[in-house]
Amino acid sequence: MPELPEIQALSERIDAALRGATLTRIDPIAFAGLKTVTPSPEELSGKTLASTGRRGKFLVMDFGTLRVLVHLSQGGRIDFQARSKASARPRGGVVRVVFDREPALLVKEFGTERKAGWWVQETGDDGPLAKLGPDPFDEEFAGLIMRGTDSGRLHAMLRDQRRVAGIGRGYADDILHRARLSPYRSLSSLDTEERARFLDAVRTVLTDGLAAERRRSDGLPTKVGDHWIVHGRSGTPCPACGSELRRISYESHEVTYCPSCQTEGRILADRRLSRLVK
Repeated sequence: MPELPEIQALSERIDAALRGATLTRIDPIAFAGLKTVTPSPEELSGKTLASTGRRGKFLVMDFGTLRVLVHLSQGGRIDFQARSKASARPRGGVVRVVFDREPALLVKEFGTERKAGWWVQETGDDGPLAKLGPDPFDEEFAGLIMRGTDSGRLHAMLRDQRRVAGIGRGYADDILHRARLSPYRSLSSLDTEERARFLDAVRTVLTDGLAAERRRSDGLPTKVGDHWIVHGRSGTPCPACGSELRRISYESHEVTYCPSCQTEGRILADRRLSRLVK
């Protein structure tokens, strides 16, 4: 899933290419992709793109009195297209935004879940953004980490968009590995040094991820997370200590961790694997 670094770098590429361009048409491709009824997408025609930014995992395109939000969910991606090719109905297409100059933006989705979506809103209407927590680089988030008493698991807290906006499974794995903390630890269990280490890991891993994402040249390609350190690499040596990375499997995702670096050598229970072994 594209997370904060992917969406931030993507917003910067779109802003550099299209700031000041006039939207000539917007083509809904997948009926279920549009999450709002009013304002109508047709009202965007002729409006100028003032800026493109990000809030959490949402891409935010500002057209003055209106704005477009895009959430790519698990399998969503964005292609930069030549305007001459901006007419077909591609497989997996969600919406296409065409301007008076190149590139056109094609939002598409891989897989079968079809959860990628887009919103047309009046400026000032927070819509789905209203439920988001602070950005990882905000002081509000720093206060949460240094003084919070949350008793839930750290991995789940990082992925909860109401607690902190923009982090998903991939960066959560890498953050906890860098902080040398078990994904099963809680914020309330951390001492002051561990909290500081945790906060530094959040910001360092996301900053490194953004630097890697900024090296891409256009759109958002099919493959993301190719610079993750431990996520998705269970069964391979830990880059820090050489021990075998392990995983905890859930119905829809898995958590990767290093027993030596993060859990004092303990192998965390993998309930899915346990069921298969019975």
